[in-house]
Amino acid sequence: MKNNKINIHFLGAASTVTGSKYLVDTGDRKILIDCGLFQGLKELRLKNWEYLPVEVSKIDVVLLTHGHLDHTGYLPRLVKQGYNGHIYGTNPTLDIAKIILNDSAKIQEQEAERANKEGYSKHSPALPLYDLKDVEKTISHFKDIPQSQWIPLFDGIRARFKYNGHILGATFIELDVHGKRFVFSGDIGRTNDLLLYPPLKPKKADVLFIESTYGGRFHPDEVEAIPQIEKLVNDTINRGGSLFIPSFSVERAQLMMLVFWRLLKENKIPKVQMIMDSPMGANVLELFHRTRDWHRLKDNECDEMCSYFTVVSSYRETMELRTDNKPKIVIAGSGMLTGGRMLNYLESQTQNPKNTLLFIGYQAEGTRGRKLLEGDKELKVYGKWVPFNMEVAEIKGLSAHADHAELMDWMSKLNYKPERIFIVHGEKESAEALQKGIKKTYGWDAEIPELYSIEEIE
Repeated sequence: MKNNKINIHFLGAASTVTGSKYLVDTGDRKILIDCGLFQGLKELRLKNWEYLPVEVSKIDVVLLTHGHLDHTGYLPRLVKQGYNGHIYGTNPTLDIAKIILNDSAKIQEQEAERANKEGYSKHSPALPLYDLKDVEKTISHFKDIPQSQWIPLFDGIRARFKYNGHILGATFIELDVHGKRFVFSGDIGRTNDLLLYPPLKPKKADVLFIESTYGGRFHPDEVEAIPQIEKLVNDTINRGGSLFIPSFSVERAQLMMLVFWRLLKENKIPKVQMIMDSPMGANVLELFHRTRDWHRLKDNECDEMCSYFTVVSSYRETMELRTDNKPKIVIAGSGMLTGGRMLNYLESQTQNPKNTLLFIGYQAEGTRGRKLLEGDKELKVYGKWVPFNMEVAEIKGLSAHADHAELMDWMSKLNYKPERIFIVHGEKESAEALQKGIKKTYGWDAEIPELYSIEEIE
């Protein structure tokens, strides 16, 4: 039966950049778009331990825009709270979600174990947010769907997933509910990406949810970033240091491998050991081979690039490499230093001023990465404070997120003004800048919803 009123519950990535979750309640059906983990500020991270303020067992279906942790990382908690329906996403999205969730569970189990052993947690015992068994149970709900095809969900409700750049498998989601179209942007990719194709653009939206990660900010071109990287590598290696790149293991790690491989082939950087230390990143490399139609990289390029790198998967190898002071290039997770293998390297390498720490992606408020960019001279690793003397550099042209101009352009094919526009997935300043940009360019009013607010759509 058609219900005239639809309620939208903003359960995450509202007035903040992490934890994407939007519940569409049609009255007789409840559809959750994305199910991400909060990262960054402690007050947000604590929300990961709370129950959602909705009846989870009554949610009918989950639709995923892409596989990143801030869009999928809460799924095991959702299943623990009684969710029992399908979790839909494109094939690469679900593959990436499997890799990311397993990695996340392992890190949480290891950190809980280490905290209990070394006694630095306030909790006794320290527990993981979820474990590998929880992830296994969650994956059993996964159901892959093709891109660009309408999928009937319920009577009068259908969904379509369309290519969006950003990472392998990423899409924006069009949801038709009794003739009204809801468009969820997910994370929008770059127009000119070295690895991925340009995002498609929606042509119709009655209600639009648009991300604002880089609202008000403009990226230099990726091509302009390459000479900066070349200089940084040469400066660091020439003074006897190593270059450490915290990277998101999905797509950005592979992009950095591509950049370093090409620089080396062109004899623009010295031949030093190049390490990609991420079991997750190694799994994603396999995924590149299986997803030819999602990216620009040819199979032979992928193989040759990998042959130049030491791809580390065992923790023991990480522990051996982290104390080796020979100049090298290390790519390791996580991108915002919220966890992952990079912390092991930094624990033993931060005091060496010859080393460089290079940030290539967004650093959310409250993360270690943001604090170091803002000038912190100490780093908290596994409950201990270590002095931080490394050089810090940031290169902005390599972001996987659309900048302000690209966000504005993504809306350019809409053939009429949306009834409502919600600006999501951005910190206050970015969201407000995008709001002003939409008004100036299109003359449309847009709203910035608060976390846990509920909006009624007529």
